[in-house]
Amino acid sequence: MMKRRSFMAWTAAVVLTATPAVAQGLSLDQVSAYLNGLQTAQGGFTQINADGTLSTGQIYIKRPGRIRFEYNAPDNSLVMAGGGQVAIFDPRSNNGPDRYPLNQTPLKIILERNVDLARASMVMGHTSDGTTTTVTAQDPAHPQYGNIQMVFTANPVELRQWIVTDEVGSQTTMILNDLVRGGRINDIKFNIVNETKNWNN
Repeated sequence: MMKRRSFMAWTAAVVLTATPAVAQGLSLDQVSAYLNGLQTAQGGFTQINADGTLSTGQIYIKRPGRIRFEYNAPDNSLVMAGGGQVAIFDPRSNNGPDRYPLNQTPLKIILERNVDLARASMVMGHTSDGTTTTVTAQDPAHPQYGNIQMVFTANPVELRQWIVTDEVGSQTTMILNDLVRGGRINDIKFNIVNETKNWNN
């Protein structure tokens, strides 16, 4: 069953397909503004697990605080965040989902209502190679939960990749395919109580 550590690895890295951007470094204010403007998005994903295996599925994002990963066969699992909680549904388990607070994962940094990467002690690294801007951030109140490294291009600003490092240093990569920003996503997709009922039926 996918446990908390697996989730931390699962939220590891996202690469979005887009046209290469003009070389330009982004400020923390620009990155924060981009994330705050990312209200809804959906698309497919390919996950590269820490052991090198692959998983595929669909992702739904609805900021603040909501995300859903539906895994295709043979996994057929589901990871979702809503109401301040993360739930991991494993079809091989009869005990219901594992649940724990969203604020115990680095992913919560980009799902916050108001992302402000200029907060004291939040950003651990901020560099640019002339083509991409990389920002590594952690929860300054709970650095023990790991960190998230985000890579952006500019003109227009696009999130190309994120890498989550968990509390033991494990990393995993996830590539998003055909991510579409905007559009309506029903809140029921992030309702853990309702999803639990569906899985029990």
